[in-house]
Amino acid sequence: MIRIGTRGSALALAQARSVAAGLGADAELVPMRTEGDRLAEARLAAVGGKGLFVREIEEALLRRDIDVAVHSLKDLPAEPPAGLVLAAFPPREDARDVLAARAPATLEGLRPGAVVGTSSPRRRALLLALRPDLAVEPIRGNVDTRLRKLANGGFEAVILAAAGLRRLGLAPEHCQPLDPDTFVPAVGQGIIAVEARTADRATLARLERIDDASTHACALAERAYLARLGASCTTPMAAHARLDRGTLRMAAIVASEDGRHVLRANAAAPAADAERLGRDLADTLLAKGAADITNLKPSTGARS
Repeated sequence: MIRIGTRGSALALAQARSVAAGLGADAELVPMRTEGDRLAEARLAAVGGKGLFVREIEEALLRRDIDVAVHSLKDLPAEPPAGLVLAAFPPREDARDVLAARAPATLEGLRPGAVVGTSSPRRRALLLALRPDLAVEPIRGNVDTRLRKLANGGFEAVILAAAGLRRLGLAPEHCQPLDPDTFVPAVGQGIIAVEARTADRATLARLERIDDASTHACALAERAYLARLGASCTTPMAAHARLDRGTLRMAAIVASEDGRHVLRANAAAPAADAERLGRDLADTLLAKGAADITNLKPSTGARS
């Protein structure tokens, strides 16, 4: 029996079930309620950041209450706790953001002053950079909750992750995918991360069967970028890598909270140099002044 720890939300359970299917019939889901779930309506930056969604699950993994933990990679801090490792990354889902609107609309076509919901500093900054005339307001809750708030008239549109909609089998009527080279997705968006104990060789060997080499390379590059920047969940930053015939191509941004300053960089490297690519892109943006427009605390270590 392999026990899989996961948050209890519909999306988290869907992700965990996909991992369980790849691991075999003896996989058992162990749903857990995290502090982030208990504070569902609070702003993440005010209550401790994305780590609230993973901390208790990682503690259960270290206690051996579970054998692996399944996370959305974008919820994870840059470094796992001592004794744990991100061991597998199944194939990535669509990494793009989408604009879900109450009526047919594109981002360019929204009326001036339209209220758009997001609690992501990255999405807010990019929205304001592209459409400074919009009213960007915070919205929390799971995907269903945000779609319900949209339908109830509090917002004219919301920004959601395409991956979450796909994994839940949801297809809102009025959805526009946003160009990932312009509206750059969050680090790890669309990627499921499977975490295990570093010393648990049997489980690590078993996880190799669900690890996707392309997704793994993208995850390494994007997380190396995150670690080098020393960014927090309140930092409007993003990076998106994709593998193209053996070459990793990566777009990255750092922005001010109001979207008035957006620094962009693009680079490519062999997949074997994924972590170097991520660090180099971070260094490029730091050289352009990224630390001056936001609250970055760049890492000085040689490794990400």
